[in-house]
Amino acid sequence: MAVTKTDFVNFTRCKRYAALEEINREKLEADISYKTYKELELKENLSEIVSSMYEINEETGEETDLTEKVDRQLEAMMDYYKLVEKEAGRISENIFGGKSIYAEKTKEQECFDFSLNGIRYICYVDIYNENEEKVNIVEVKATTSKKYMDLKAGHKKCDKFSIWERIDNVNYLKGELSGYNLEEEMPLEEYEKKREKLFDRYRLGQYVYDLSIQRYFIEHEFLSTHTEDKLIKFRYYLGVLNADYVFDGTYEGKKPIYNPDSDGNELITFFDMTKITEEYQKFIDGDREKLEMYLQDLDASPCSLSISCGYKKRAECKYFAPLCGSMIPKKNSSMSYIQNGFGFVREDGTRIKGVDLINEGYVNMLDIPEEWITKNYHHIQRESLAFDKVYIDKEKIAEGLKQLKYPIYHLDFETMPCPVPRFRGEWPYIQSPFEFSLHIEREPGVCDKDKDNIVFLAKTHEDEREDMIKLMLKYMNPDEGTLFAQNVSFEKGRIKELASMFPEYRKDLMKLYDRGFDLLWLVNTNSKMYEDLGFEEERAKTFNFYDKRLSGSFSIKKTLPVFSDLSYDNLVVKNGTEAIVEYANYEKMSKEEFMLKYQALIIYCKQDTWAMVEILNSLRELVKDLSKNGENVVMFT
Repeated sequence: MAVTKTDFVNFTRCKRYAALEEINREKLEADISYKTYKELELKENLSEIVSSMYEINEETGEETDLTEKVDRQLEAMMDYYKLVEKEAGRISENIFGGKSIYAEKTKEQECFDFSLNGIRYICYVDIYNENEEKVNIVEVKATTSKKYMDLKAGHKKCDKFSIWERIDNVNYLKGELSGYNLEEEMPLEEYEKKREKLFDRYRLGQYVYDLSIQRYFIEHEFLSTHTEDKLIKFRYYLGVLNADYVFDGTYEGKKPIYNPDSDGNELITFFDMTKITEEYQKFIDGDREKLEMYLQDLDASPCSLSISCGYKKRAECKYFAPLCGSMIPKKNSSMSYIQNGFGFVREDGTRIKGVDLINEGYVNMLDIPEEWITKNYHHIQRESLAFDKVYIDKEKIAEGLKQLKYPIYHLDFETMPCPVPRFRGEWPYIQSPFEFSLHIEREPGVCDKDKDNIVFLAKTHEDEREDMIKLMLKYMNPDEGTLFAQNVSFEKGRIKELASMFPEYRKDLMKLYDRGFDLLWLVNTNSKMYEDLGFEEERAKTFNFYDKRLSGSFSIKKTLPVFSDLSYDNLVVKNGTEAIVEYANYEKMSKEEFMLKYQALIIYCKQDTWAMVEILNSLRELVKDLSKNGENVVMFT
């Protein structure tokens, strides 16, 4: 049996994963339908497991493997991710000298393997760089340097400093630099606490763990051939996108050329993880022993959920949703209490949160004991669900509505979070706008869905941002009205970025920026605004509206069905991810497909701003009968 690095990561998630993989493999290799498979009971007592993995269309008999996830955004952005690896290889030669071996195709990369206990362990190296003195192993990840550089510490009441020092585009842990006066910047114990975060394989240490597995495989190949003396030359690095890099807009034809920026930053920066990965080896060896035990036992029985499941994260285990976490309700689960990352304190003083609630049988929102609930807004959520009631603070909403200045500019951007910057002034993963929709409401409730709507949508992958700015400023008067959005900080962020890249429009764009108002301040809350308006602190921080259908979320996809019959279900483009995919695939479309998808993108973005118009109108209706007898905070069926 061969185990790759990816297999190693997945098989060591929990004792169950390897067994589920084997069941799935045998089902696929049986080349028969799940229905037949179940009837024949080819796997005793496992029909229920298999039925969770597969879904059958009763009308067509078509079978869907629920564990096979298709990440359309990842597929659409694949060319950009490949470019990250290519640029990392090029820059590695500039930094380390010598010769680098790197390739888009995995099979053309440098490979290491060894066999132990009947298992062949194999890994391919993103970049194998060799110079006269060292062999540099680089694991390339399309993440940014920010998460690592943000590991900061300092003395009390003093500035905080990163635990990393960048020297010639390589980042070194300060505690490993000879002669570095670390204690001048931070206490040693604080440095160690931050450094320890690199050993959490399911959080910040995720990619360091990957690199450490590579080191384990590499070292064991040399050990198996009794050439371990060569290992003294090896050093291990993560190569990631440099969050400080700003693209200067140099092109050859349409191809961007990523020269060092004006501050000398390269697109890719490297983190020396040699010492960290050395310390990781004892953990990797322990995980290897677990892996071999799991493969031998193949125990598919349920086990406790944990952080290793990756619940609601990009790296969520493919078996979680269809099988292991299938008991978690899609609405109003025990984890749907708002702002409850720290969970609940039990009678004995211990804290319980996240999937541990599920493990202990607290699955639904109402399963949480009442005595655990201490926050007013959690009581409101619970009562709303238990008694099918709606909570509304009419007075707060009415006062919030009074803060709006007309015309109201209902604005929504669609953006491309590209790993590599595409246009002048951009940086890795900037949310680069390619479309906006604007509905202009000139008086309360006076806005026509079509006549008062303006949409800009880029027709190409070339830089059309200035045309976008000009159209915005043509219809949005910077000196009057309100910039209105759901999660307005996102729209304000894009406006501020455009202002920095196009200084000739900065003054007007920043005037719009200063006029921002969030729809959620009316539905959820804005503590500071309401305190400034005279509401006492507890009431100011409690949301203004709650309906059980929100299930602990104030996203527009949750709020819209509560306030309107408007739906995204019948649209060709239904959400932001699909919008990114269609825009990213422009150049792969036929002319006919492009025209269809272009129109679909316009309709989708237009719906986002019209949804805000409808929700705002509904809020006005809710507070029409504002009482004079003080009964303005109510719950009603």
